[in-house]
Amino acid sequence: MTGYVTKMTTTRVVTLVRRPHAEPQADDFEIVEVPVPPLADGQLLVRNAFMSVDPSMRGRLDETVKHYTTNFQVGQPLDGSAVGLVVQSADQSVPVGAYVRHRLGWRELAVVDATTVSVVDETIAPLSRWLGVLGQTGLTAYVGLVRAADLQRGDSVFVSAAAGAVGTAAAQFARLLGASRVVGSTGGERKAALLVDELGLDGAVDYRSEPIRAGLERVAPEGIDVYFDNVGGDHLVAALDALHIGGRVALCGMISQVGATGPRPSIDHLILAVLKRVTLRGFIVRDHEDLRPEFEERVGSWLRNGELVSKQTVADGIEGAVDAFLGMLRGGNVGKMLVRLDPAVAE
Repeated sequence: MTGYVTKMTTTRVVTLVRRPHAEPQADDFEIVEVPVPPLADGQLLVRNAFMSVDPSMRGRLDETVKHYTTNFQVGQPLDGSAVGLVVQSADQSVPVGAYVRHRLGWRELAVVDATTVSVVDETIAPLSRWLGVLGQTGLTAYVGLVRAADLQRGDSVFVSAAAGAVGTAAAQFARLLGASRVVGSTGGERKAALLVDELGLDGAVDYRSEPIRAGLERVAPEGIDVYFDNVGGDHLVAALDALHIGGRVALCGMISQVGATGPRPSIDHLILAVLKRVTLRGFIVRDHEDLRPEFEERVGSWLRNGELVSKQTVADGIEGAVDAFLGMLRGGNVGKMLVRLDPAVAE
């Protein structure tokens, strides 16, 4: 076993103190110091540089069964995507000094099995991008457009939550893949302006200042062919109204329904899917790993050529991880929300 250091005996982790009753609060979580276990054969000790904060983590706080992932457990550390430096290695296939992406975020040091990591190439893109547009976030956007929505050149596309992590990627990917018109929704005047001015969308709806249905009619008066759904609820109803006959919907997430207590749109609106012969396809990104090589080559090229804007919001230190998570749930981020755990690493 080799390593830069010989003594790393403890690490700080974020644990779940209790399940939230409604919206998560800061005191539902706690930072604790725990021992770092010794490496077994085939394991790595990773000093995490960045960790990902994702909307899907909200559902994992609940007790309801998740069919595509696991629930967080009270009294146990949280987990999620992270990228970091291998500082000790007990596996010849991954040397000390390599940067790897893995699933044990929410801690400063992680002991991971070498078979579960992927080595990332800093010469292609900075480390943080391997959790954003080149990570699961970007792959989710790509899969949703290319496979779930079967995007065609010339399509008119609507992306909800278009200023979020997946949304900023999906909206730009749609344009780069040949969509004739791309519009998006977001919450707040500043974000709506960013979608048009910085990301190049053809129109944006601020759902806080106008009803989403009226806003979508304004920015896409001739209707849409594809809806990339991150929100559900009223957004999905508005999209069903705007979709052309034979339209396609990529069902990525329905964050508006998580923890919702008020009235919800009736399922009767789905009759529009029948009348318009609309295809609605839900997807989970992990089922489409076969697209990753194509995705990384294509998106890496867009980044190198300056065709793609990588938006991210970065908080610093494990002390800021919970606030970053809560802020993301309240719409405080633009693009990917990350926490930098190693201050020596640049964005």
